[in-house]
Parts: sequence; structure tokens; C-alpha cells
Amino acid sequence: MEKTSEKTIVIARLGVMAALSVVLAALFHFPLFPAASFLEYDPADIPILLVALIYGPGAGVLLTAIVSVIQGLTVSASGGFIGILMHFLATSCFCVVASIPYQKNKTTKNMVIGLILGAVAMAAVMCVCNLIFTPLYMHVPVSVVAGMIWPIILPFNLLKACINAVAAFLLFRPLKNVFER
Repeated sequence: MEKTSEKTIVIARLGVMAALSVVLAALFHFPLFPAASFLEYDPADIPILLVALIYGPGAGVLLTAIVSVIQGLTVSASGGFIGILMHFLATSCFCVVASIPYQKNKTTKNMVIGLILGAVAMAAVMCVCNLIFTPLYMHVPVSVVAGMIWPIILPFNLLKACINAVAAFLLFRPLKNVFER
């Protein structure tokens, strides 16, 4: 296959995965912790994680940027610029950390290690981001958000990342075969 045709196919696949990500966010989003209803789970990161595993961390970050803006202007518009930025930071971190071990040595073990490390990294980054941005978004003192880190924000982000990591792991093999055709 020609280089131009290969690039076109990859761009089309990324477009499909971006659209799927936005549709998943629109259809399935709900709070996991009633005490922090602004923290909603959605499976939008699953297609992005798959792209990062298949095409590498750069593709994952690019797709994250596109999806963050589209989602932030449509299905998650209430979050505004802060929501777009936090989604970009969280998902980019997850994608980069999760995909690097697998890209270095494409084994199931490295994929699992990467997904675990990515989930932990995302949760850690989101603790910091919530301390910086949530007080601006919610117009509350940092101390209020700091009091939510251990009981709500960290568990939410770990749970969200783990759900998405498991789903990406389960979907990876079947989708990888489709993407390699």
C-alpha cells in the first residue's frame, strides 16, 4: 500500500475513534460519588487509550486534544476551558504513560504494566489539577478541594482509570486485528 494511502487510512481511523469517544461521553456519563456530582464517569477515554496503544503516545495525545475540545464545546460544555484543560491533562498523561511500555516491547505484560502505571499517573495528576482548577471552577477555597482529595477525588480517578484500562485491555486484541488490515 502507498504511504499516502496508509496515512489516509490512519487519519480516517483516528477520526472514527474521536467520534466514538465523543458519542460515548454523550451517551454514558454519570457521577460515581454523589458527594461530588461534578466528577462524572464516562467511557470516552477507552477509544483514546486504544489509539495510544496501537499507534503510540503521540497519536493518543493528538486524539486527546481533538476530543477534549469537541467534548468541551458540546457534550461537556458546562466545564468550559477548565474542563477541556483538565480532560486533556488527565487523558494525555494516561495515554503517554500507558502506551510507552507497550511500544517499547509489545507484550501483554508490558501492556498491563503500562495500563496500571497510566491509571496511577492519571489519578495523581488529577489530584494536583483538582487542587489548582476546581477552586476556580467551583468558586471555593483550596482547603475545600483539599479535603476532598483522599475521600473522593483520588478514589474517583483511580476507579475511572481502572474501568477504562480494563475495557481497553479487553478490546485491544480484537481492534488491533481490525486496525492492522
